Amino acid sequence: MTAPTDTASGAPGAGPAPEPGSAAGGVLGNVFGAPAAPAEPAAGAAAEEAAPEPEPFGLGSSPVRQDALPKALGVYPYAADLWAEGLLWGAVLRSPHPHARIVSVDATAALALPGVHAVVTAADLPSDHGGRAAGAPHGPVIADRPVLAAEVVRHQGEPVAAVAADHPDTARLAAAAVAVEYEVLEPVTDPEKSFHAGPLHPDGNLFRHLPLRFGDPDAVGDVVVEGLYQVGRQDPAPIGAEAGLAVPRPDGGVELHVASTDPHGDRDRAAACLGLEPDRVRLVVTGVPGATADREDLSFQVTLALLALRTGRPVKMALGREESFHAHAHRHPALLRYRHHADSLGHLVKVEAQILLDGGAYADVSSEALAAAAAFSAGPYVVPHVFVDAWAVRTNNPPAGRMRGEGALQACFAYESQLDKLAAKLGVDPLEIRRRNAMATGDLMPTGQAVTCPAPVGALLDAVAAEPLPPLPVDEPDTEWLLPGGPHGAGDPAAVRRGIGYAVGMVHMLGAEGADEVSTATVRVSGEQATVICAAVDAGQGFATLARQVVQDVLGVTDVWIAPVDTDQPAAGPTARGRQTWVSGGAVEKAALMVRHQLLQPIAANFGMSPELLQIADGKITSYDGVLGMPVSEALEGKELWATAQCRPHPTEPLDDAGQGDAFVSVAFCAMRAVVDVDIELGAVRVVDVTVAQDVGRALNPRQIEARIEAGVTQGVGLALLEELQAEDGRLVNPSFTGYRLPTALDTPEVRIAALLEERDVVASFGAKAVGAAPAVVAPAAVAAAVRAATGRPVTRLPVRPQDAVV
Repeated sequence: MTAPTDTASGAPGAGPAPEPGSAAGGVLGNVFGAPAAPAEPAAGAAAEEAAPEPEPFGLGSSPVRQDALPKALGVYPYAADLWAEGLLWGAVLRSPHPHARIVSVDATAALALPGVHAVVTAADLPSDHGGRAAGAPHGPVIADRPVLAAEVVRHQGEPVAAVAADHPDTARLAAAAVAVEYEVLEPVTDPEKSFHAGPLHPDGNLFRHLPLRFGDPDAVGDVVVEGLYQVGRQDPAPIGAEAGLAVPRPDGGVELHVASTDPHGDRDRAAACLGLEPDRVRLVVTGVPGATADREDLSFQVTLALLALRTGRPVKMALGREESFHAHAHRHPALLRYRHHADSLGHLVKVEAQILLDGGAYADVSSEALAAAAAFSAGPYVVPHVFVDAWAVRTNNPPAGRMRGEGALQACFAYESQLDKLAAKLGVDPLEIRRRNAMATGDLMPTGQAVTCPAPVGALLDAVAAEPLPPLPVDEPDTEWLLPGGPHGAGDPAAVRRGIGYAVGMVHMLGAEGADEVSTATVRVSGEQATVICAAVDAGQGFATLARQVVQDVLGVTDVWIAPVDTDQPAAGPTARGRQTWVSGGAVEKAALMVRHQLLQPIAANFGMSPELLQIADGKITSYDGVLGMPVSEALEGKELWATAQCRPHPTEPLDDAGQGDAFVSVAFCAMRAVVDVDIELGAVRVVDVTVAQDVGRALNPRQIEARIEAGVTQGVGLALLEELQAEDGRLVNPSFTGYRLPTALDTPEVRIAALLEERDVVASFGAKAVGAAPAVVAPAAVAAAVRAATGRPVTRLPVRPQDAVV
């Protein structure tokens, strides 16, 4: 099973990366900044100048990711590039209705087509305890979503049947030929009506109600502001759509090659859906093309495996763009009603809120998202009294699931909008009102949990405020300026107004409410090469680079190989909420330290000292007194050392009936200042500049942190101004990159890092905090605040529409 090696052959995929030193490798290496094949050095000083600079080494440095060049060249093998001998192609028939009862399914016409090898439906999956076809329901928290719909479809695009054929076009034609008779039912698409509608599922329409009660319900402030806010449906919008390959095994099991971000969880759930023991299913992680939740659709993986088991041949599936929009989960749309009380100086007294998340047709992680929305409903501010009711409900809208900062983002937009409203009513500067209420280490969250980690909210606000503002066009009249709407924007430059907005947000790291977070890693050293075996998926966040840096730092070796991820390795958990740096990075560090002890103990014994008196730095082992100095390579010669270790952070607890409890391992904070230009006649908005200050604990790889912040800001700007997956009566109206607008290079602002505050979290591995989610959470609120400042309009909805910015 390999990725294709010849693009001229017609097989999907790209050819191999040019070998170092080849003509192609030399030329392209210079283009992308990688070293080309060196020429013969000149003698003397010229030879010294030609020597390449050593690659950055260890924690705190910024080495280039090893997959950067092949990805830039387009030769990195993704799941869509996989190939196997005797390959069949899979296709899925999806429901055109948001809500309907399945009367019958007839595959006769599909099976009659030449080249069709199998058609599977819910009847081919294990039955429920009553012997009825249930479609093998599954889910990360609640098993309520069938792999293939059995009796009822609950959202448009829900899988009903799947086909395997010898050509992708034949598979698609055969899927369309499966005759399904539906009894169309009235969909419930308004989450507010879901409370009183008939049950859409045997489990009912309410996923969770979370009341949060903190302080005195009778407390009031001198000033009160209210608001109703709405957040639309954002899609992960992966550039690479879902794809994978399933291969049947001789023992009756199956091997899945997919871009999973939770291989062991997916393996276990897939095995349960197929009626197999977990050891009969092997999942190999293949080419994850970046992931912010879109790699968690288990239905796709189980259907693929079922077709391979039914046909006895490898089956590949690669979704089209429109199908991808239907297949994966999206960000929860939300309605948020807020009331803030403050004293006459702007100090917050009480926050009251009602939060409603539309979870779509199935539970997914709605319960987790709701917990974050409720717990962070008052933001990174000191509020003595907080009273919240939060609900997540079932509708016939597309399913919602995990996406950067789920729950926290929706709440951040609402509470930051309220702070702007309060500042305006009091006549206080928006930045100053945030400073007056800023949370600090030791303060209590509304859940009653103390913030024991560093919480430098005030310092973050000061850092963004200290950065100079970008110049106005009148200050630099000779510079070519972009107008809202792009180069040479259609509007009148005299109608352009500049606005400045501030926002602060917080996110939790790792799982919450009692989730058992654990990861296992093995470090093996043979000679001068180290190998890391850990099932933590690098979904673009750079874990593979971090693991390499950790081993380099601890053991002093430069050649570190990261083994590919599969479920034959011990579990490392899902790649989400920044957990891999903490949990898997911590496991790698522990294993590396154990190997270090094995290496140093006999050396120390020879010199009559403790191993703790030896250190490894700059590739050398040295003693505290300078007597011993030995290259690490010499000490490792002829040795093979290895160790396995686990990392498990301190436990958390579920929130109780009043929303109280130590539910989170730790939290991270981010502050932003957004500068926008708004054409107040056309409603066009251009984000000119976003300045970021972030609480990172410790900067393990500064360049990678900056890239993560830029990516989070870009995703947040997309939600603020452009991205909304629209549904009418439960039907998607813009499932394409033509209708669903993503930020381009012209929409992406200059992102300036004002500060990466390094106050180490003493309970976190390396003292580091998660980076990627916080900018995505804060950016929409900051951009909305800037539009509010430029126009004077309330801006209560994301994304901001042109009519919301017209004055």
